[in-house]
Amino acid sequence: MSSPLSHPLVRTFLASVERRTAALPAAWREELLEDLREEIAAALADDRTENPAVDGSAAISEERVRRVLDWIGTPEEIAADALAEESGSIPPEPENPGGTWLTLGLAVLPVPLCLIPGVGIPLGLVAAFGALVRLWRSAPWVRREKRQATLFVLSPLVTVPVLAAALSLAFDGISAPAFVGSLLIALALPVVGAVRLARSAARLCEQAP
Repeated sequence: MSSPLSHPLVRTFLASVERRTAALPAAWREELLEDLREEIAAALADDRTENPAVDGSAAISEERVRRVLDWIGTPEEIAADALAEESGSIPPEPENPGGTWLTLGLAVLPVPLCLIPGVGIPLGLVAAFGALVRLWRSAPWVRREKRQATLFVLSPLVTVPVLAAALSLAFDGISAPAFVGSLLIALALPVVGAVRLARSAARLCEQAP
C-alpha cells in the first residue's frame, strides 16, 4: 500500500516548494520539506485508514488532497516565508504608488520646511518622523534599504550644523544666507535617498506579475 505522499498532487506540490527554495541552505530546505511531508501525511492519514481500498493513494480523494494542500498554503507562500526567515527580513512587495510617493515626499520635506520662519523646524521634525514611520511600515523595500534611507532622512541633523559652522567660519560669522545655503546643501542626501527608493519601488512594480 503506497504512502499518501505518492499522490501526484502531493508530489507536484513538494517539487514546487523544493524548486522555489533552491536558494536556501540544503539542510534547511530538506528540513522544511520533511516538515511538510509529515504535516501532509498526518492530515491525510484518516482518509487512508477509513478508505483502505485498492491502495493508499487511490483511496484518498483528489478533492481531499487539494483541501489539505490549500490549508497548508501555496508553494509560493511557503517559499517566500522560508526565504524571508532565512534572510531575517520581510520580502518586498509592490504597494499603491500613492503610498510610495507620500513616503518619498515626506522624506525630502523636512529640510524645505525648516525654511519657514518660526514654525519651520518643528514642522520639519514632524515630517521626518512621519517619513520614518511610513518607511518602516512600507512593503516595497527590504530592511537594508530602510536602514540606508533612515540615515539619509536624518542626515540633515548632522550636516546642517556642520555646514553652517563651516560657512560661518568662511564668511566671518553665521548669516541668514549661510544658514539657507547649508540647508539647501544638506537637502542633497535626502533627495539621493528618495531617488534610490523610488527606483527600487519602480523595479519591484515592473517585476510584479
